[in-house]
Amino acid sequence: MGKNYIDIEDDRGDVLRYRKHANGRGFIAHGAKVHPQAVVEAGAYVEPGAKIGAHAFIGRGAWIEPNAAVGVGARVEAHARIGEGAVIADGAHVGVRTDVGAGARIARGARIGDDETVPAGAAIATDRRGLWLAA
Repeated sequence: MGKNYIDIEDDRGDVLRYRKHANGRGFIAHGAKVHPQAVVEAGAYVEPGAKIGAHAFIGRGAWIEPNAAVGVGARVEAHARIGEGAVIADGAHVGVRTDVGAGARIARGARIGDDETVPAGAAIATDRRGLWLAA
């Protein structure tokens, strides 16, 4: 039986320990809080201080930076990046390879498409088709 964690050295030379999440085998850093009913797929990283709610989905290769939050039932698709301190509200959807900047806020139920960039600090709400609305 293999070990259930990995150690990775960051840019400053500090070693961070990540454990594998039971649902999906994604990597969860020490200090991150991930609900047991969330799914974090293999190859995804959740950094220290990040919070992932119940029934949230984090796709393969996604990166949730420190102190970011992903709400209940929210989806972050494969290879998306959620910047430091950003908030993805309950039921929101972030598409494949989308980059959400630091401190950005995605509203409850909003839909951000594939290959989009949400600027740092932006507050985004969408209609049902994913068209951005003034927030």
